Amino acid sequence: MKPLAALPDTARQNIRCVLTDIDDTLSTRGRITAQTYAAMEELHAAGYLVIPVTGRPAGWCDHIARMWPVDAVVGENGALYMRHDDAARALKKRFVADEAERKRDRQRLNAIGEKILREIPGCALASDQQYRETDIAIDYCEDVVPLSHEDIERIVAMMRSEGMSAKVSSIHVNGWFGSYDKLAMTRTLLAEEFGIDLDAEQHRCIFIGDSPNDAPMFGFFSYSIGVANVHAFGTAIVTPPKYVTVGEAGAGFAELATFLLA
Repeated sequence: MKPLAALPDTARQNIRCVLTDIDDTLSTRGRITAQTYAAMEELHAAGYLVIPVTGRPAGWCDHIARMWPVDAVVGENGALYMRHDDAARALKKRFVADEAERKRDRQRLNAIGEKILREIPGCALASDQQYRETDIAIDYCEDVVPLSHEDIERIVAMMRSEGMSAKVSSIHVNGWFGSYDKLAMTRTLLAEEFGIDLDAEQHRCIFIGDSPNDAPMFGFFSYSIGVANVHAFGTAIVTPPKYVTVGEAGAGFAELATFLLA
């Protein structure tokens, strides 16, 4: 990984869209600091498309799309996007699966979640589980004593044995039915809402994240950034980012904003 300062000026000047993870990328120890929120607001005011791309739930995305200085949000690791139309005073929601399919899957997800809780002592359903539409999130360090790497891998293996996709974030193991991911829904969002062909214009977008579930984004974008705490995952990130900030978490995001706005 190269330092952020090594990103060419010609590339920096061409960026139109800033895509960002939330947990431990925007947030710092579970909080969005004033510095980080101001950085989002400054990017948005300067005309950048600012879009969080997160594993957090649909319920959070409703709030984020309405109240944060962002243009849209991708949630639940690519299961959905939301965009608030300020002029129409309306929130647009787009899911990969329809309501009937989501309802069927929730019954299976509940049963699998209960099985994981029985077999892996110390883990818990994420505190935001009740706001989720499409997946289960198993907390391995947010509100519980951190689990061992071996237990995290056991959770992943149990999900995959049930035919689920499973990804590890900086705080949760998320599992869902289907092959979608953060990148696929980002591509859909940009095409449907902003008329951007991501495959043709990925060089005009930048992505910043911190954990293994960001690997598809790190791999796709020529200008993918890791906040400094990305180093904590070592080789667990199959495809690491191309560049890395000096600052960790929200300070790293603010560093990127300053770099782009300079």
